[in-house]
Amino acid sequence: MNQRKYALELIAELGPGGAKPASAPLEHNQKLTSAEYDSFINTQSTDKDNADTDHLLPDASQYQRLVGRLLYLTLTRADITFVVQAFSQFMHKPKQSHKEAALRVVRYIKNAPGLGLLMPSESSGKLRAYCDSDWGGCLQTRKSVTGYLVKFGNALVS
Repeated sequence: MNQRKYALELIAELGPGGAKPASAPLEHNQKLTSAEYDSFINTQSTDKDNADTDHLLPDASQYQRLVGRLLYLTLTRADITFVVQAFSQFMHKPKQSHKEAALRVVRYIKNAPGLGLLMPSESSGKLRAYCDSDWGGCLQTRKSVTGYLVKFGNALVS
């Protein structure tokens, strides 16, 4: 199962057709933060030369639409679910860095637009689950970030 046509329409609509495809949906060790977190950190900082250039988007609806379209694509693209979930945390006050990171996901999708889920006809009948956790991974709350994957045989279930 894949959403190749939907992915190609998304790429064509957003215009990164001539851009180089990205090898990963998010840059390594990139942390997305809210505007409130940034303003708190900037008031606590003694380094006034480090001016904040990451401003709020004047129109959040474009970002919200993009994240909504990516969310629909996660039905068959498990490789982008974590990143899209992270983007959805900033729907009310998105910043320029959030939009740029979301557009990077579109460039990542451009790398393999037909990628999807494989539902094999034969199955071993084994249920396997994997999980990973990043202790204190959220910069704002210092809470852990956990992800999981459940497979039945060779088919992805959740």
